[in-house]
Amino acid sequence: MNAVPADRHRPWSFAAGPALLPEEVLQTVSRAVLDWQDTGRSVLELPFSSRECRRILAEAESELRLLAGIPHCYRVLFLQGGAYGHFGLLAMNLISGERSADYAVTGHWGQRAFAEAGRRHRVRVAADGAADDFRAIPPQSEWRLDSGAAYCHITTAETAEGLQYHWTPDTADVALVADMTADFLTRPIDVHRYGLIYASAQKNLGVAGLTVVIVREDLLDRCDDTVPAVFNYARQARADSRVNTPPLFAVYVALQMFQWLRRHGGLPAALTRCRQRSALLYEAIDTSRDFYRTPVAVNDRSLVNVRFHLPDQEKERRFLAAAERQGLTDLAGHPAVGGIRASLYNAMPLAGARALAAFMEAFAKGGDTRAGRCAPTT
Repeated sequence: MNAVPADRHRPWSFAAGPALLPEEVLQTVSRAVLDWQDTGRSVLELPFSSRECRRILAEAESELRLLAGIPHCYRVLFLQGGAYGHFGLLAMNLISGERSADYAVTGHWGQRAFAEAGRRHRVRVAADGAADDFRAIPPQSEWRLDSGAAYCHITTAETAEGLQYHWTPDTADVALVADMTADFLTRPIDVHRYGLIYASAQKNLGVAGLTVVIVREDLLDRCDDTVPAVFNYARQARADSRVNTPPLFAVYVALQMFQWLRRHGGLPAALTRCRQRSALLYEAIDTSRDFYRTPVAVNDRSLVNVRFHLPDQEKERRFLAAAERQGLTDLAGHPAVGGIRASLYNAMPLAGARALAAFMEAFAKGGDTRAGRCAPTT
């Protein structure tokens, strides 16, 4: 079921983030900004010490636990900092003493996570896709894991390269830590397989300013008082994410997204929609007779970030300009890899993917000269 009507007048944004929000969520949020639940108060004005703030945080946690099947032995934290901030913070919280951590480096953001953690702690590369130019995720048979590591970190979907794990690594007794920013809540999660999951909100959960951290309780014992209070996962867990003023508005938007996802079939249905959207674009790529190409290994293609290239940069420039005229926006690839990137997060309806696929087919057939007159169907 599409929440956004196909005859909408807003452009179809394929931005890597912040991403689209469903129309019904935008409407609910806009009302709450002016008048939250007929109280005469804006949701932007609720004090973080108020019962209203505690209620929003509690409802958001309850909805997320129900949606993702989070066990009772895990704590849910609503924090600031963005995933980039938590690249370093999770190492501060989880690496104690002389221990080190393992990292599977599979792309641009995996590299960033590794570098940030390594600023203050010992980290090592357990798997590295750089030799293959990050075209595939190294099979686990090639991983070199340290059984004494504090954790093993993965990036479940590399937004720049268009890679995604479609399997869960087995790290035995070492806690598996995952940056799920790009694909969090786009498919079912076996939370038991992970020690810690974290995700920024601006792709699938709402607006920027919020990072969700799901952490197994026993890992909180590693936090000590050398970690600043607002960045200390254990202290935030004890304070129900209110050591400092929480990003309440972003939590409120995420709450609306959790409820929207549940109304629309939960995570199994979200996965079905992901597969349908991405299949349309990959079909357009694979049937274009090499006009479009993606270097990503077929088994590792991302369902949420479809990366591809045209024969040369001039054609890519014309493609982007023509797409923009058709209301298909924010398609430029990440600067690290170039090309074209279509991000297909939770709020992107099938109609948006159909419009882009139709445009791609018309552009490939018409070449540069007719691209501006191609009218994608919805």
